[in-house]
Amino acid sequence: MLKTLLPRTFKKPLSPSIKRLYSTPPEPLKKKVYSRIPLNSEPLKNPSKEYKKQGPDFEFATWKGLVLTGVVGAGVYVYFKHEKKRIQTQKEADSNRGVNKNSGYGKPLIGGPFELIDTNGNVFTQKDLEGKWSLVYFGFTHCPDICPEELDQLGEWLNILSSKGYTNMQPIFITCDPNRDTPEVIKDYLEEFHEGIVGLTGTHEQVKHVCKQYRVYFSTPKDVPKGQDYLVDHSIFFYLMDPQGEFVQALGRQYDGPAGAAKIMDHIDAYNEDVENGDLLAAKNKRWFDKSVLEK
Repeated sequence: MLKTLLPRTFKKPLSPSIKRLYSTPPEPLKKKVYSRIPLNSEPLKNPSKEYKKQGPDFEFATWKGLVLTGVVGAGVYVYFKHEKKRIQTQKEADSNRGVNKNSGYGKPLIGGPFELIDTNGNVFTQKDLEGKWSLVYFGFTHCPDICPEELDQLGEWLNILSSKGYTNMQPIFITCDPNRDTPEVIKDYLEEFHEGIVGLTGTHEQVKHVCKQYRVYFSTPKDVPKGQDYLVDHSIFFYLMDPQGEFVQALGRQYDGPAGAAKIMDHIDAYNEDVENGDLLAAKNKRWFDKSVLEK
């Protein structure tokens, strides 16, 4: 009976599921490729070359934008840094001279009217400070070391300022020892230093008065026999005065070489910008206002 069943079993047709299991698998379905070509336009003849041709233009535009952004950002940074420095410098100058811009009131703490004579015998007053930037130093010709060092420092500043175009400067030497420092003595003494330094002297009372105006301390020994040498104690500062003859800053020995010249240029730049912008309190209240003398 088994023999009769087996042939009949294998002769029976295979079911569809069996056929699919043992037959060769069909090819995978291919995705339909959609065209990227816009309507009413012609396809590219050589797409790879065309896209390569367009690539560098896009890359250049990107770098150009980055460079432009960097340049603009750097410009804004430099501007605000400069403006911050200018405002700080102006505040420092206003604070030194005792000016309150918000209230419009203030009184100079240093400086004021005085009358002396120069090495040619001409009268020199506070009015002669107007129209130029002045560097005022108090000393005496018999000073063994400090005064010569400070006057050499003054010469270095003037050379740096001149090389940068800041030529509207007036260096001034005022003696604290009028008994020995006559106009002739001062004139000979200043020949050893930077040319253009204005030497000033006067009577003991005149010198005492100008030292008081500039808050300069000085003292000479009493009852010194005639002809005997002596030293004079005095303050060691350069007083920077603006073209209106008003005090800006006292420069001490910490401002040596380029540092002192840079500080002076900062004040000049800040002052000139304020005048050009009409932002000085002096524009309506101060007596001197002439842009022509503010040029470097």
